[in-house]
Amino acid sequence: MKVLITGTSRGIGKAIAQKFLAMNHKVIGIDKNPQTINDKNYIHYLCDISNDELPEIEEVEILINNAGVQNENDIDVNLKGTIKVTEKYGFNNSIKSILFNASASARTGSEFPMYVASKGGVVAYMKNVAQRVAKYGATANSMSPGGVNCELNQHILDDKKLYNDVLNETLLNKWASVEEIAEWAYFITVVNKSMTGEDILIDNGEAIKYNFIW
Repeated sequence: MKVLITGTSRGIGKAIAQKFLAMNHKVIGIDKNPQTINDKNYIHYLCDISNDELPEIEEVEILINNAGVQNENDIDVNLKGTIKVTEKYGFNNSIKSILFNASASARTGSEFPMYVASKGGVVAYMKNVAQRVAKYGATANSMSPGGVNCELNQHILDDKKLYNDVLNETLLNKWASVEEIAEWAYFITVVNKSMTGEDILIDNGEAIKYNFIW
């Protein structure tokens, strides 16, 4: 299938692209940073989804909105840029699935204010998209990772005390790997045929951890 993924130069987006390539899909990446994937079935477009004109790409079958920033033009990139990409590529007769990479913060509110607002907006917009792509027989969902071991969180990973502190906030005392999030992305967009309009929380139990006092 023809798979379009935003934010493929590193982290979760790169892992998702590599998963689809490993499963013999044709992958097209859009990123404001240079290409970091070398594969005959991969095409890379250098493009900032919030500012640049988007490339012409026809008959996208799977669209994965992964590109995002943290505490830096969050609304413009995470929300407005994602809407821009989806409206251009998501509504066509070939579309089968659309996935949005949101955040556990969209549910808990535990993040920078603009980041939380942008990701909360992504989840709400996903539900609107699910209603509109149903006529194509397509699904639209979002996944909301909690902590992930990736470059975006490098300052935490490099600080042993800080890393232990955040792990203690989870039930399973761990964060997810980018490869695990990629597996989720593949399942939601390819294996799944019936779930639509839903947000999947992948946070190792952080959101429901609490201390019971009697």
